[in-house]
Amino acid sequence: MKTVAIIGGGASGLMAGLFAARAGANVTLYEQNNGVGKKILASGNGRCNIINTTSSADDFAGTDPHFVTYALKQLNFTYFEKLCLSMGLVLDIKEDGRCYPLSNEAKSVLIALKSAASDAGVHIRTDNSVSDISKKDAQFIVETPTDKKYFDAVLIATGSEAAPQLGASADGYRFAEKFGHEIVPTYPSLVQLHLNSKHHHKMAGVKTTAEVTLIIDGKSKEKIQGDILFAAYGISGLAILDISQKASYALLNKQRVSISLNLLPRYDRQSLINIVEKLFASVPKHDVHTALCGLMPAKIATYLLDDAGIALSAPVSALNPKEIKKLSHLIGEWKFEVNGTHGFKHAEVSGGGVSTAQINNKTMESKLVEGLYFAGEVLDIVGKRGGYNFNFAWASGMIAGKEMAK
Repeated sequence: MKTVAIIGGGASGLMAGLFAARAGANVTLYEQNNGVGKKILASGNGRCNIINTTSSADDFAGTDPHFVTYALKQLNFTYFEKLCLSMGLVLDIKEDGRCYPLSNEAKSVLIALKSAASDAGVHIRTDNSVSDISKKDAQFIVETPTDKKYFDAVLIATGSEAAPQLGASADGYRFAEKFGHEIVPTYPSLVQLHLNSKHHHKMAGVKTTAEVTLIIDGKSKEKIQGDILFAAYGISGLAILDISQKASYALLNKQRVSISLNLLPRYDRQSLINIVEKLFASVPKHDVHTALCGLMPAKIATYLLDDAGIALSAPVSALNPKEIKKLSHLIGEWKFEVNGTHGFKHAEVSGGGVSTAQINNKTMESKLVEGLYFAGEVLDIVGKRGGYNFNFAWASGMIAGKEMAK
């Protein structure tokens, strides 16, 4: 019977432990927190967007996004749904492909997965921080502050630096580097953005829907329509999280990053001018700020007018065609400089990590060290919002677990 150590009790670690134990391995799972699956519990605002029914390399970023292709094919959605049911977990499948536990509670996912792993024979050791991993001859030595044990194979499934308040750390990168692995520079992803502007902090708490265009070095890179929320530090909301991976990566590489907000995305440029003209013609006695409040939140109207150089108290009847055109243009393209992210503490996931060039994508085994495996977010793979990061965590963990038991 092969002895297997899994470092990290998150999604990929628990999945690997389950499959390794079911394949006959003697599995010990080390988790530094007082319980496993902390990020599972926190994901999806406590609901856990467990997977997406459609997933491909296009939904991921990294030096080589196609690294995920084999794993995703091995854990297709039909197979995953049956696996969940076998663990007593029923899925609620949404029209957009996102899936949640039918209970609408992330705890259901953790209970099912932890119970399945324990029933399979996985020895889960919580409050056990691994201080060192080494290899002597054909065996690995895993050390904690209280003991050391010998194993035939080791999986590093420690996750990333994102959400340190949930126990995240850079330990996995440290262990990987010790064995000669390259670490691709890491950066926060699915994270809020910091803005360099004179107005955003005055609009803190204001929420609206907009089309957000990400601009890198003067070129439009992505457009997403959705909720935005101004904050004291900058801007948040689902649309912002969706563009944040590319924005954060660009900032890491010292590129110029900005966003452009279209506050009325249903209208094209000429239609915007027409609707503003029509609105102003309908309320000739209103001041321009009062009139604009019919199109957008009041605070946004206040600072949009400031950027347009138009007094809030100006009568709409006093505006000339040039001013109306300028204001309409600003409604459709209100630009803000991005000068940072809200950091790893507030990020859902991290980009960068252990270079996938040194990992066998069909086994998750190191190409440098026999018996050493990697899975999940510790690798240089990051997915979009929508269950994709869990998708890769489950898939890579399953493959690693099966392979380690051979």
